[in-house]
Amino acid sequence: MTVTQHDLAVPNTRSHSRGGRNFEKTSWIFMRASGLVLVILVLGHLFIMNILDGGVQRINFAFVAGRWSSPFWQVWDLTMLWLAMLHGTNGLRVIINDYAQSGKTQFWLRGVLYTASAATIILGTLVIFTFDPNLA
Repeated sequence: MTVTQHDLAVPNTRSHSRGGRNFEKTSWIFMRASGLVLVILVLGHLFIMNILDGGVQRINFAFVAGRWSSPFWQVWDLTMLWLAMLHGTNGLRVIINDYAQSGKTQFWLRGVLYTASAATIILGTLVIFTFDPNLA
């Protein structure tokens, strides 16, 4: 059985050029770069939180308060949050573009996606930078 070009589904191939640059190519490069950085950040996070110095039993409010008193760990966790959210949002954006047929459906799905992502990034950033260790 031979497959002809007419048998294959045509992908959604709208061009997203903005200002002479190819947005989809930039998004593709971002996914690869952010994925590599996220692997390093997440494996470091898992190693520190679950393996070093007695493992997960030591993680409590005081541990988080001590960790977030250092700007280094605030930036580490903030970078991990932002990259994970942007990476995931970009991936879901591509899935919505590929599978949502109607322009109206795409609009609403992307609206929900961007709103949820923005809310998570804003709230996560606020938690990291306004964390008060004196609440306990």
